[in-house]
Amino acid sequence: DFLCISLVNGFTQLRYNLGDRTVILQTLQKVHTNGKTWHLLNAGRVGNEGYLDLDGINVTRKASPGMNALDTHSDFFVGGVSSLNLVNPMAIENEPTGFTGCIREMVINNRELNLTVTDPKGGANIGDCDGTDCGYTVCKNNGTCQVGKSGFSCSCPKDWTGTKCEQSIHCSQNMCGSHALCIPQPSSFSYTCACALGWTGKYCDNKIKFYIAKFVGNSYIKYTDPFYGKRDLHYSRLSLNFTTNQTEGLIAWMGKSEDEDNDFLAIGLANGTLKVVINLGERISVPLMHSKYFTCSDGRWHFTTVVQNQTCIKVYLDEELILFEDIDPQRKYTALNYGGICYFGGFEIGRKVNTVTTGLFQKEFFGKIKDVVLFQDSKKIQLMRAEGYNIHDGN
Repeated sequence: DFLCISLVNGFTQLRYNLGDRTVILQTLQKVHTNGKTWHLLNAGRVGNEGYLDLDGINVTRKASPGMNALDTHSDFFVGGVSSLNLVNPMAIENEPTGFTGCIREMVINNRELNLTVTDPKGGANIGDCDGTDCGYTVCKNNGTCQVGKSGFSCSCPKDWTGTKCEQSIHCSQNMCGSHALCIPQPSSFSYTCACALGWTGKYCDNKIKFYIAKFVGNSYIKYTDPFYGKRDLHYSRLSLNFTTNQTEGLIAWMGKSEDEDNDFLAIGLANGTLKVVINLGERISVPLMHSKYFTCSDGRWHFTTVVQNQTCIKVYLDEELILFEDIDPQRKYTALNYGGICYFGGFEIGRKVNTVTTGLFQKEFFGKIKDVVLFQDSKKIQLMRAEGYNIHDGN
């Protein structure tokens, strides 16, 4: 299998092979080879349906029956490869040669690759393309960069300030303490302070301890499981107590949540009833919904446990088995590779629940959570020792 983007006779080409045949897409227009024009290229595939877009002019190849997963276990190469004879002869039209030119702002599956000296695994014969202290992302928030005698300077749009336009003007005189993030509120020309875990108050200067975590809608806890390397991921388990009077909200998400292919186990509320969703690989299971005439949005404490035994999922609510389902009788994927990361109540500030979960859950959690236990551990998770923001003492 391979996926390759190349220049061929002045045109851009995308070629990929998922195991049965090579698909070839070529742009309608040539690229400018004057060395001064930046081009924007979007290329990729969804299943075996391909697309190639150069500066907004799009070419697609419709899906057809056959293989639809790209199984490559090699490194990812940009601009050339360590040895040209590694290139599959079907991946490029002519003899393979390395790229001459400049590449910037490279995004793979919604994650930007830092094309710097330190971030890549290796490389050779790479120079600085811009040749000045102004890279394309030095000035944040659409600031423009000017080269001066002593480096660079940024001129910032009206709502931003700082040497790199990284600070909102609404936060420039903020009083948030050292355990806080300043969150600009442009509509009211002011700001609020988001308090790190263990701190509270208007300016986050009051220290607190809690055993019951209270979530207020813009809160989250991110817990890193210290025993992840020793877990048997074919047999996962998550249990906790929660209380809320809201009908929608994400309670817990076991998984990295960095891109849509990450495995996860999620618990939340939809229309007041418990909703559990699992992804053990390529295919997200049909959400498991508890549809009895029973609401979890009644302000009482509810105890829930989700058990994953390979592809069999059991969900207990208040010690009653409410759901039991085999989400993949073919047993194609049987392990929950959750990366040792668990989120409670929501995700990092600026990452909306309905966006990160692609609509599986609508809102951040309002309510309280306690007694979180992973797998068959004898001790509860100490939520105080995780990372997070805007968590109040729910005792």
